[in-house]
Amino acid sequence: MADVDMSQVDQLARDLEAVPAETLPKFKKVVEKGAVNIKKGLRADAVGHPTYPYFYRSISYDVTDQGLGAEIGPDKDATQGDLGNLLYFGTDKTAGVLDLNAPLKKEIPRFEDAIADVAEDIL
Repeated sequence: MADVDMSQVDQLARDLEAVPAETLPKFKKVVEKGAVNIKKGLRADAVGHPTYPYFYRSISYDVTDQGLGAEIGPDKDATQGDLGNLLYFGTDKTAGVLDLNAPLKKEIPRFEDAIADVAEDIL
């Protein structure tokens, strides 16, 4: 399983606690846009496979941490959503067939730029 270093995101979350309240909606908008982009990337990677034709529909996101975080991935209660662990992580005998981290890695530069733009507005 691939690891993603979230320490900078965690630090950002701590830093955002000191941000003026009128600025928080701008940060929340950036987080939500990033979550939507990652969801779309995960869905695009999963669409069109004959073995799991409905899996892509199970991929969604939920905003967390009062809008400053997001959980993105398959909903196990949705059709074929429970295949997520197998498709992303595989089993002890097979490797996963989808890359959970690729859309996240693609979104990171855009997210960083958007956060920097909002931060510049504060300064």
